[in-house]
Amino acid sequence: MAMALWDRLKESAQTMQTQLVEKKNDLKSGAFRDASMAMCALVAAADGSVEPSERQRVAQLIATNDVLQNFPADDLQRRFNDYLNKLTTDFDFGKVSVMQEVAKAKKKPAEARAVIQIGIVIGGADGNFDKTEQAMVREACYTLELPPAEFDL
Repeated sequence: MAMALWDRLKESAQTMQTQLVEKKNDLKSGAFRDASMAMCALVAAADGSVEPSERQRVAQLIATNDVLQNFPADDLQRRFNDYLNKLTTDFDFGKVSVMQEVAKAKKKPAEARAVIQIGIVIGGADGNFDKTEQAMVREACYTLELPPAEFDL
């Protein structure tokens, strides 16, 4: 049972990755850049602590993700670190401010969906898209006015 769920999550992350690449040319705005890095930070800090492996995963995503190649990697990394610092300094206060960054993608449905997809890709990258990460991505769905069910959340 757990394995089937994991396979489905992996497939879903791959599907989302494919969908992201197909939309690559629509995903060039500053709003998308900020919102996607904010989403990565929220997922990384979802359980209240940020493991070096989580930082590593995001660094890898920034370096290798086709869609994010629209932006300079060091710029993305700096933004991600800024959002992460806000969350680790004061999680509840930081979360409000970082969710506002996520909300920037709300005006364009393609960007909003891509931000959620990136959250799922990051959440599933370690093979364990846990409940706190899922809850964080679900909350981002509400922030972006997207139905979580669309993403099996």
